[in-house]
Amino acid sequence: MSQRTPAPTRTRDPKATRDAILQSATREIHTNGFRSAGLDSILAEAGVTKGALYHHFGSKHELGLAVLEESVRRTVLERFLGPLAKSVNPIDTLIAIIDRLRTEVTPEMLVAGCPLNNLAQEMSSVDEEFRSHLAAIFGEWRRGIAKSLRRGQENGTVRADVDADGTATYIVATFEGTAGLAKTTRDLEVIEDCSRGLVGFFESLRPTPAAD
Repeated sequence: MSQRTPAPTRTRDPKATRDAILQSATREIHTNGFRSAGLDSILAEAGVTKGALYHHFGSKHELGLAVLEESVRRTVLERFLGPLAKSVNPIDTLIAIIDRLRTEVTPEMLVAGCPLNNLAQEMSSVDEEFRSHLAAIFGEWRRGIAKSLRRGQENGTVRADVDADGTATYIVATFEGTAGLAKTTRDLEVIEDCSRGLVGFFESLRPTPAAD
């Protein structure tokens, strides 16, 4: 009697499964908001079962917080604080960030809006845990900008009289206000107008050249 060939064993990759769920949930929440996000849609896109989802995330709430911390927060760090952390001239770097973001925006992105701003508007008043996490991300963003401005003051690329903390708060608020206005109007010109205004503000932070 011939021996039966054993069926191949399916290799499980828990990290890949978790990453797929997180990426799918990030897109779904960005498109529809946290409260309207459908678990069935997340599962279908990720290609996993409900059991797999609850193995990695105990609830939809836990999944939402993971999206906020691991996807949204990471985007802020990579797009804003990463470049500033390496910069010797934060004014030039902030202008470069603005120029890059301005050229990357599409009409589809206007409709979806900024993930961080979306969740702040949707969840801050209804869920204290979300609000706390959101506040922490905004705080980290503001502190990162302020730190870069102080470093610029030390090396002479930022005016000595600039209030680094207050200016950082203003910059973050302007970024998020721009995102909210552009999403509401769905007008790319809003991005252009606000970008020009921000660049002018950044230029005003430079030290005045010494007279000959």
